Order: sequence, then C-alpha cells, then structure tokens
Amino acid sequence: MTIVRKNTLNPTVNPSVSPSENLAEKYMEAERMHDVLLLLQNLVNSEEATVKLILDCLYDVGSVNLINQKLRLKPLNRVMKLIARMSKPVFRALALNWFKKNCPQLITNWLHTQVSFEKPQKTPEQVPIEVVKLEPYSLPQTESLSQEIKNLRYQVRWLAGISVIAIAVLVVRATWLN
Repeated sequence: MTIVRKNTLNPTVNPSVSPSENLAEKYMEAERMHDVLLLLQNLVNSEEATVKLILDCLYDVGSVNLINQKLRLKPLNRVMKLIARMSKPVFRALALNWFKKNCPQLITNWLHTQVSFEKPQKTPEQVPIEVVKLEPYSLPQTESLSQEIKNLRYQVRWLAGISVIAIAVLVVRATWLN
C-alpha cells in the first residue's frame, strides 16, 4: 500500500515538477509580468489622448452622481455642477499623472491574479471590537448642546442666504456686462 502525501506547505507546487523547473517557471512568470507592465506603460504614454478622454468621461459621470447624491437643494446643486465643470482641467492634469504612475501596475497585478488561476481564500477578517458603555449626557450638558446646535443652524442659514445672494449678484452682474 502506497501513501501519497500532499504538499501542505505550498499547495501550488506540483510534486511531479522538480524545484529547479518550478524556479525557472516562476522566473519566467515574473519576467513576462514585467513585460506586461512595460507594455501597459508604453500604451498609456502612446495613447495619452485616449486616456484623457476616458478620464474626462469618468469625471463627468462621477462628479454629477456625487453632487446629486450629496446635495439635494436645486440651486446649490446647479452651482456645484458649474464649479465641477470649471475644475475639470485641474482634475484632468492630476488624474493623468496618477493614472500614469499607478494604473499600469494595478492593471498588471489584476491581470496576474486572473492568469494565476488560484482560488482566493475568503477568510473573513475578525477585528476585535471594544465596546464602551456610554453614559447619557446630564441635563445641563444636553441643554447647552441643543442651544449650540440651534446657533450653528442659524449660522448655516445665514451663510447659505448670503451665498445665494452673492451668487445671484454675480450672475446679474455678468449678464449685465454681456
């Protein structure tokens, strides 16, 4: 009776392949993935106009969705969309630099995981949570907090009103000058 022992230290190692062959395969794999990285960097550099257009499209969709999600007031929503359109060139420059620096490596890593055919082990991370018993505020603290909240709301209303008036004055002034 023959007992076949599975390699439990490295499950990806094939017992029928010698260690030198496995090392050569790993070296070839690393070399080819480096080639993929270089090719992706070359692609990004040669197709910079295409990358800019892709980033523009992503910015247009993402900025509108973010503004719609965060700002429900119509006038403020419209103003922020206008500001987002004006800030697009700054975003394009920053995003292009980030894309050139990071995306070829990120794409290479993702492609490597796709061709390695390893099943990802889904082990949920267990994070220790320390529970602290909260004591409610005392009555004087609660009253002072509620008064502070009322004052802050009042200030926010004033600032919003002043902002709307300032924007309206700018729009009227701009249309009058034209």
